[in-house]
Amino acid sequence: MALTELDVANMALAVLDESPIDSLDQDIKAARMLNLHFNQTREAELTKYAWVFAILRATVASADTGSGDCTLNWSYELPSDCLRPLPLTHNGEPDGVPISWRQEAGVIYSDRSGPLIIRYVGNLTDPNDWDALFTEVLVGALAIKIAHPITHKANMIDIARNGYDRAVDAAFASQAVQRGARQSTSSWAYQRGDNRAIR
Repeated sequence: MALTELDVANMALAVLDESPIDSLDQDIKAARMLNLHFNQTREAELTKYAWVFAILRATVASADTGSGDCTLNWSYELPSDCLRPLPLTHNGEPDGVPISWRQEAGVIYSDRSGPLIIRYVGNLTDPNDWDALFTEVLVGALAIKIAHPITHKANMIDIARNGYDRAVDAAFASQAVQRGARQSTSSWAYQRGDNRAIR
């Protein structure tokens, strides 16, 4: 049976013990809140982890920026459906030799001339393309977002949070998420956009 965005929205409402809606365009508060948060939350949860089902690859051509030797002077435009690139390597494989790169908006700069194989987390919008565990994570994330405005019960936020945490744990336990590729902004190098390989 095909899964729809409405099904996912109603799963989030079920977590909060709320009645289902008939449409995301329905003129009631629950539908308006879910419609407001759905796409943003989906993209955020896809971006946060390297979901195996959402890892795509593309071969992209380079353009010489003319900035000189020994610099990140080759630019690559990211695919339009790229939420975030995964660490770049010479051969495009996860266990390949890392290369120096940085990202600015939708462009990658590297010291390697193209073409370059880029692995990235894609913005998959069809629920039927999702791993079931991702769906559970998204349900939990949506429930957290709408818990207070819909129920006005503080304990419902905790219920939604617990469901979300269990779903994330299950995803890692079942290897639905590629380990070592969780998005992190903890390092200064990452925050400045400098992903230089350690040689």
